[in-house]
Formats: sequence, structure tokens, C-alpha cells
Amino acid sequence: MSQLSQRPEKPVVGVSMPHESATLHVTGAALYTDDLVARTKDVLHAYPVQVMRAHGRITALRTEPALAVPGVVRVLTGADVPGVNDAGMKHDEPLFPDEVMFHGHAVAWVLGETLEAARLGAAAVEVELDELPSLITLQEAMAADSFHGARPVMLSGDVDAGLADSAHVFTGEIHFSDQEHFYLETHAALAHIDEGGQVFVQSSTQHPSETQEIVAHVLGLHSHEVTVQCLRMGGGFGGKEMQPHGFAAVAALGARLTGRPVRLRLNRTQDLTMSGKRHGFHAEWRIGFDADGRIRALDATLTADGGWSLDLSEPVVARALCHIDNTYWIPNALVTGRIARTNKVSNTAFRGFGGPQGMLVIEDIMGRCAPLLGLDPMELRERNFYQRGQSTPYGQQVVQPERIAAVWQQVKENGGVAERRREIDAFNSAHPHTKRALAVTGLKFGISFNLTAFNQGGALVLIYKDGSVLINHGGTEMGQGLHTKMLQVAATTLGIPLHKVRLAPTRTDKVPNTSATAASAGADLNGAAVKNACEQLRERLLQVAATQLGSSASDVRIVEGVARALGNDTELAWDDLVRTAYFQRVQLSAAGFYRTEGLHWDAKTFRGTPFKYFAHGAAAAEVEVDGFTGAYRIRRVDIVHDVGDSLSPLIDIGQVEGGFVQGAGWLTLEDLRWDAGDGAGRGRLLTQAASTYKLPSFSEMPEEFHVTLLENASEEGAVYGSKAVGEPPLMLAFSVREALRQAAAAFGPSGVAVDLASPATPEAVFWAVQAAREGDASSNGHAHAGVAAVSPSGNGLRGPAADGTAHPGAEALSGA
Repeated sequence: MSQLSQRPEKPVVGVSMPHESATLHVTGAALYTDDLVARTKDVLHAYPVQVMRAHGRITALRTEPALAVPGVVRVLTGADVPGVNDAGMKHDEPLFPDEVMFHGHAVAWVLGETLEAARLGAAAVEVELDELPSLITLQEAMAADSFHGARPVMLSGDVDAGLADSAHVFTGEIHFSDQEHFYLETHAALAHIDEGGQVFVQSSTQHPSETQEIVAHVLGLHSHEVTVQCLRMGGGFGGKEMQPHGFAAVAALGARLTGRPVRLRLNRTQDLTMSGKRHGFHAEWRIGFDADGRIRALDATLTADGGWSLDLSEPVVARALCHIDNTYWIPNALVTGRIARTNKVSNTAFRGFGGPQGMLVIEDIMGRCAPLLGLDPMELRERNFYQRGQSTPYGQQVVQPERIAAVWQQVKENGGVAERRREIDAFNSAHPHTKRALAVTGLKFGISFNLTAFNQGGALVLIYKDGSVLINHGGTEMGQGLHTKMLQVAATTLGIPLHKVRLAPTRTDKVPNTSATAASAGADLNGAAVKNACEQLRERLLQVAATQLGSSASDVRIVEGVARALGNDTELAWDDLVRTAYFQRVQLSAAGFYRTEGLHWDAKTFRGTPFKYFAHGAAAAEVEVDGFTGAYRIRRVDIVHDVGDSLSPLIDIGQVEGGFVQGAGWLTLEDLRWDAGDGAGRGRLLTQAASTYKLPSFSEMPEEFHVTLLENASEEGAVYGSKAVGEPPLMLAFSVREALRQAAAAFGPSGVAVDLASPATPEAVFWAVQAAREGDASSNGHAHAGVAAVSPSGNGLRGPAADGTAHPGAEALSGA
């Protein structure tokens, strides 16, 4: 086992413990960015001037009326920017635009003595607009051939030959919705300037280094003149990876121009209407199976709704392509990706970062094709699992295929799946208007940033004369427990009790050039960097201890805060060891660094080894559906998830539970609606609050919820044998969607391929039930007989037309 993976005697990692800020969270004592306003003197408040049109060119911007409002200090416009008027990394996101690109686009910001003064000032600003045509829906953009960014192509094998050799070929399409992050803390920034002109920004950001970079280029400064700090975030989920930069830049610009601290915090409606979402996708596909139900070939085109600017759409689409295989070997594949440009907010990172969208395509295919092949969905999935020696369509070998089967088999055993399915069959026979179903799905999720350069992490560890330890690292805490794990890593590596270690807030003047806390790589990158810094310090201290104990440094061990030499009963306490080292002028600080080895990616050929390893998991979900309304409940969920050798089991189980519920929300409840009509409100987000945007709550939680971490699963080459946990569990929620599909199908004859919209709201489930009841005879097990099933889809809002035909945009599944 490598030095990075090996655990010492009595490690602190692997011990279940609460989140390091849990007490602060539940008592309300935890400080977030906006809490600092009350501790800051003479703060100005920033408020956006939003234009409520979907698209148009600004012909006049009159700020004088705002300046006449009592309490208004200044109005920020593009003319005030001393550097680059752009808030994005692609230089396609003007901070102060001269063209409105989406409904609610901010074109100026008002600074006021109070938030109310700033709000009234923003309302007084006069904007004249030359309105332009707009594209709101993904379908409109595709029809208009409105695309931007890269169009990656993933090719392996011979797709045409694979399809020609297939016993069964099916075609279809699916459109699935975007998702709102809905973190508890909205976007916030607080900026001030010191006497030397240095800019200090407190920001709720997952990527402080990039926030620093954007603030610097907007202000025309160098990065060493800007410091960004993130205390903690009240949730991020990817929504604070790219999107905070512009808000921080506005606050910093205001502070630089006025000399006073500037606070910017969006209210919930502003956050919903101004910040990006998970990318909605459309997919068209053609898939071939052999006579035994094994995939022979896949030809698919994935189109993402990128919104008005690129943001992170290109890597999101790339990751979607890299995950369309999920746990299944596809020997011949041609998958094309593209990004639609629409007049909506710029969509961005969201937990899973395109992976869930890619996986949903193949899981939808498997769920729809299984009955047409005369196979149980679980059997179809099992037959197509990766086996040893097989590689992904982009050329990376799957080195732990046995874990796909291991978590699958364990979840079936833990959940008593075979016996419960018999009980479900008996229940369904006795209940004509209520049906139950149990589905099992698995996942294989690649861990690392697709862009190789991002796979690096840094840390700074300080030991003080009294033996206390302070660690700094480049990762940010958004509630996921990263800081807790880093404390455990540091205590384990130094061999000291956890209470001796404290963690400082993340800031750019301690650890530079950091990557975003994203891609589930936070613990891998920063944990290895913290470990590296602590190892440097431990080696220095071992030399000191060896001298004191009369032994060789290689024979000294530091365990639970005491240094001992092998074969020697003499002990040296940690505090005494540190004090001795200080008087011997031994350096007691160290900068740690880590770069993930073994990665290679060629974006042009779309081939390589972009991931350090794959995380695996499986979930069994049981649901019950009311045939009259489509209403449903999740009766039970069993999960087995692979986190390697867990750094902090309690944290990891919480992440699995939270990720699963967030995924279930995306797939079943969270239905973003946009006004696509031709009226004045065209492009307006209609679901602007928790009252209209349905989030999963306690009532949507499974009545029984069992989460097990896979045992004896140490990951070679990762920090203390652990694996990432942040994103992968979200995809376990596919089991809920597939269970709903099977429950809807149970209302009709066997062999019907049920089409289910995403999100699978009760309304969408009702239409699936209706379609199953109609029981298209041509789909009863005859995959070659033409149209297999046509049913409502899209956003699940409409049923079939009065003449019985599918509405425009409906998914179609046909056999050939």
C-alpha cells in the first residue's frame, strides 16, 4: 500500500464524529458572509437594476433619478470599471452589459446607505431597450440552430456495424429539466479597501482563487492586491463555483470607488432569477442489443441548455459524455455533445456536473427497453455490467468492475429485494388502483477534474510553541464536512489528539492558486496536501525526538500526542517535543502540495484517463403510486455506497443521504417553469420562490432509509485509502425514478415500455399510468414491431391531445 493510502497506528481518520461546526450551526452562532455586515462600520448596500425583458439592446441608461433618492450614494455602471468589464472566464459575461440577455439581467448596481435606499434608487433608474427576438426553451434554440462553445464527439468502435449486428435496435429521445441549487444562503459578498489600497473581499464562494482573479481584472489590479476569504457557505452544490465572481467584483468596485465597505446580498427572488441552474438536457438516441440483451452499440446526441453565456457548460457537457455509459460496457459508441444558447440565466455547475445528465440518458434507455426485450430491468442492467479488462468509450480502463457487482449484490441482500418483490407482486394483484414497485440502479462515477491542471491542492500548516496546530487549505466548507475531514487528516498524520488542531478560514493569501471545491475532489486534493505538510513537520520533529530519546528517527513513533522509540520505555509528550524543537530552531511551519498522478486527457480526440478512480454505489427504492392522481410515496430505500476507507463515516453517511434526496428532488419534484409565451413576461422564471418551486422535505423522505458504506474497500493511491463522496450519491436517486416507471407500468399489461417525464411529478406519473392502462398492443414484447410506446414527456405539464396523438415534443421509443 502506498504511503498516501496507509494509515498509522490509532488514526483519527475513520472515527465517526459530528461536523466540526455542528454546534455552531444548530445554535445559530456560525458566521456567514453576510453576518459580518453588523460587525463592519459605514457599510453601503448594493442593489441590482434588473431589466425585466428576455433580450434587447440598451439604448438609454439614466441614473440621475436614482441619485435624487435620499440615501443613494452612487450608481455603478460600465463606465466605472477601471479594468475589464467581464465577470466570466470565457470573456462572454460583461459585468455591466449593454445588451440584456435574459429576463432580470442586472445592467447597473445602486449603492445606498441602507438596503431600502438602494432598492428605491434601483427602481428609479430609467432603462430604454430596443427589444430583440429571444429563445427561451431548449427546443426553440435547437430549431433555430442556436449553439455556442465546443461540440465534443466521443467515438469508440464501429457504431454502424454494431447496430447492423444487433438483434434489436431502438430509437428515442428524452428531454429533462434543469434544477435550482436553492442553497440556504444566497449569493453574498462584503468588500473593503485598506489604507494601502488592498482589496479584501469576504465571499460565499467555492472558488476563492478564481473570485480573486475576476475581482483583480475588473479593478485593473494584480492578484496580490486582492485577498478573498470564505468563512463558510450555507450550501453551494456547484452554484457558487463560477457565479459568485461577478457579485464579489461589484462589491469590490463599489468599495474602491467610495472608499467604504460594500455589502451585496441577493434576496431569494433575485438569487433565483439572476443565477444559473443545473443544465437541462435533450437527448436523441439509437441503441442496439444482441439477442441476449447485451448492448452492442449506442448512437446519441446530447444537447445542453447553456443559457446566455458559456460559464462551465463545456466541461459539463464533456462530463455528461464521459458518464453516459454509467455501469454498462458499450463496445461501439458515438456520442455527440452540444450547447444550446438561450435567453435564460447562464447555467452552471451543479452536484454531479453533467454526470447525472449523461447517466440519466442510459438509465432511461434501460428502463424503457427492458420490457421490450422481455427482460426484468434488474436483469438487463446486470447483463451489461462492466467486466475486468473492459474500457470506457473514451478509453479509460475500469479497474474495479467487481465493485459494481459487489455493491449491487449487497444492496439486494440488505434490502431483501427478492422477497419484497414477491410481496409487491401479491400486493399489486390485490389492489387495482394502487401499485407498488421496487427498482435497483447502480452508478460508476469518475473522480477528478476533467481539466488535468485543476487536479492540484495546497495547504499551510503551522505548529505554535505551545503545541497547538493551525491548518489552512485551499478547500471551502459549504456544509459538506470537508473541514472536519481535514482536521482528522492533520491529527492522524501528526499523531496528536484532534483537540490540538484548529482550522482557519479559507483565504487566498494563505494558499494560492487553488482549484474550486468541486468535482468531489475536495478531500482528495486538500487532504493529500494537508498530509504532505504534516509529514514534513513530523519528519523534522522525529529528528528532534530521536535525539531526546537516544534512538534513530526511523524507530520513533508519535501516537496520541506522545513520542516513543521502539524498545524504549521513555516517553516525550507532544508539547515538550514542540517546545524543544523551537529552542533548537527547527522550522515549525510547512507548505504542503499535492498533484493527482496518472491523469491524461485529450479534449480534441476525447480520449484518455481523466479520472483517478471511480466511485461506485447501488440503491434499491420501493414506491407506491395512486392510480387516480399519480401521487406517490417512497416506502423504503436501501443504499450501499463505496467511499473507500472512509475518512469520517458519520460525515460520509450524511453526504450519501443528502445527495440521494437532492437527486430525488431533481428527478421527481423540482419543476422549473419559464414563461415561453409571446407576452411582456416572456423569459420570466415563474417558479421564483419556495412556494412555487417544490423542494424535497421531510414528507418526501423515504419512510425507511438504510445507508451502508462498503467495507474492506480501501482505495490505493488516495488519501488514507478514502474515496470521494460529495457528488456520486445523487445518482442513486435513479432508483426512485425507475421504480415509479415500473409502478406506472403495473397498471397496464406486461411488456409495455412506459415513458416517464423528468421531473416525474405526480402529474407526469399520472400520464404514464394512463398510457400504461391503454396498453399499446404493439409493445407487448415485440421489439421489432414498430412504435413501442408514445406518451407525454417534456416537462410533464400536458397530457395527450384530444385526438389521442402525443403532444409536440413527446418522447418516442420505436423498435427496428
